Amino acid sequence: MLLPQRFTTALALFFGTATIALAQPVLADGVVAVVGNEIILQSDVSIMKETLKREGQDRSECEVLNELILEKLLVHHAAIDSVVVDDAEIDDNISRRLEQLIAQIGSERRLTEYYKKSVVEIKEEMRPLMRNQLTAQRMQSTITENVKVTPVEVENVIKGLPLDSLPLIGTEVELAQIIINPKVSEKSEQEAIERLDQLRTRILNGSSFATMAILYSEDPGSNRNGGEYKGIKRGQFVTEFDAVSYNLEVGEISKPFKTEFGYHIVQLQAKRGEELDLRHILVKPKLEQKDLDIAQGRLDSIRTAIKAGTLSFESAAERFSEDEETKLNGGIMLNPNTMDVTFNLDQLDRGIFYAIQNLEVNDLSEASLVRDPQGKEYFRLIHLRNKIDPHRANLKQDLALLKQYVENQRRQQTMDAWVARKKAETALKVNGSYSECAGI
Repeated sequence: MLLPQRFTTALALFFGTATIALAQPVLADGVVAVVGNEIILQSDVSIMKETLKREGQDRSECEVLNELILEKLLVHHAAIDSVVVDDAEIDDNISRRLEQLIAQIGSERRLTEYYKKSVVEIKEEMRPLMRNQLTAQRMQSTITENVKVTPVEVENVIKGLPLDSLPLIGTEVELAQIIINPKVSEKSEQEAIERLDQLRTRILNGSSFATMAILYSEDPGSNRNGGEYKGIKRGQFVTEFDAVSYNLEVGEISKPFKTEFGYHIVQLQAKRGEELDLRHILVKPKLEQKDLDIAQGRLDSIRTAIKAGTLSFESAAERFSEDEETKLNGGIMLNPNTMDVTFNLDQLDRGIFYAIQNLEVNDLSEASLVRDPQGKEYFRLIHLRNKIDPHRANLKQDLALLKQYVENQRRQQTMDAWVARKKAETALKVNGSYSECAGI
């Protein structure tokens, strides 16, 4: 409701869903449009139309062509304006999309059977599609990056709108948290180091690093690629990882070292100035039940002290919470989508929703175990600071949301103007019956 609806569908095929438009056999192909130096084939239109249909969006071929023309217009002018996406970002997005596809379809074997291609072939077919999608997104961001509005501008726009045109806001909550991380035992840490030492020895004796990473690495972002990351620049990974990687010689394998994610070994594949290609294996020390019990007991004691009134939640967060992003702010959680302190109840993480659903304002949840998408486990205590009933958006309660609303309108206007201007400046040819499509 608060995001522009146009200029997003084509990008959403990659950025919002796990669906991917991989080529399927077509009866005939041909060029249906040329945008600058970019071409659009009949198969492009057919594949995107089918992909949208699987997403529940039934579009005409003319509507699909219009969206493809927009994408090609963005890509064409990105090349002119030197807006580029590096290979590492493309590889990272391909890996994440593959993981989503495999989860959606059930297994890697079923994925390869469905597309009748190997994973390597699927990746290579995804690459130009992903490059175009990411480039179009980057170009769109570049066009609208300077769109900003002041609170006064927001107020002027909102006051000029009919009340019933403003969005309805569901129940919102304001939350704070205290996080306690279970401490891994020295025994588990030593076992992780020894495991990596064994793998390192096997590799030095002739085993393939890539095979060992596929079999044993616990990094979901790279293990299917044999632990490989290409085009890495300083600062992309945590400091400890950079410190080791940039001090290796090409072909050298590091000894086990620790980061916040666990223990690693790294092999440097290539070095081009400050850019690295490398492989790594991650082994995470295993938490034992007693480690979890100690952490939960500690957070239960903190909760008891807050409930008894001998300790405020804000002080407890500052003294004891192990979440660096919130501990110095009294544990107050920020909504990453709006950078505001309010969360729509219907859009909360399921674990948080269940933890607070029966709380009154100022109540505390129980200390609950959380497992994040990377597999990290920790205990969380939540304070329900405020609850706002459903209402029509207004400047007093929803300034951040309305600011986003107005900025999105301005971005849409900026994109409309850019598209109209660039269509007039760019060689655009549409062939056959498609030339009669409206809006071309």
